[in-house]
Amino acid sequence: MATSRALGYLESRKNLAGSACGVLGVGLALVGVAGPYWPVVVAGLYGAGALLAPPERVPLPTVPDPAEQLGVLRGDFGRLREYLAEVELPAGAGGRLSELTELYGALLAPGWVTEVLAGDPEAVHALSRAIRTDVPECVDTYNRTRWWTRLAAGGEPPERHLERQLSVLLDEAERLTADLREAEARRQQTHTTYLEERGRS
Repeated sequence: MATSRALGYLESRKNLAGSACGVLGVGLALVGVAGPYWPVVVAGLYGAGALLAPPERVPLPTVPDPAEQLGVLRGDFGRLREYLAEVELPAGAGGRLSELTELYGALLAPGWVTEVLAGDPEAVHALSRAIRTDVPECVDTYNRTRWWTRLAAGGEPPERHLERQLSVLLDEAERLTADLREAEARRQQTHTTYLEERGRS
């Protein structure tokens, strides 16, 4: 670790700038300008050069682009479907969940739809959160609560909560889809306006 730091400093801007100024100090010593204090002059010029050198540029963190994120999300969605296939759900919640997963599947199907989706990072985030967190949490908490309800009946049935949760997620997915459709409609309208204005000019 220390060796790599030392090697990194040798290649740094600070060391290169300091070395260039130090060489200048050696040159001054050779022509007799620095006198007997030439080591101090060389060291001082090296230090000044190192201090004045611009800082090293820290590399920016690499963030996967939306298309790559959607590829990973597609895999996560496949695992979610496998999980859901093993879970027993009441008919009402099962129907809503089928609608929801069908909509997610359509949004994530490879092709131009995912290209539109990739252009909206907020939509990608919302879909990612729903697939990775919201849907699994809804189903898992339903199963846990149902087990406790068998031991101590009473209160609101857990399937009713599950249906409400899935309805909220379905509404959210439909809004997301509508927003993407609206963005495409605006794009089409913009192109129509451009062509009409070009035709008049």
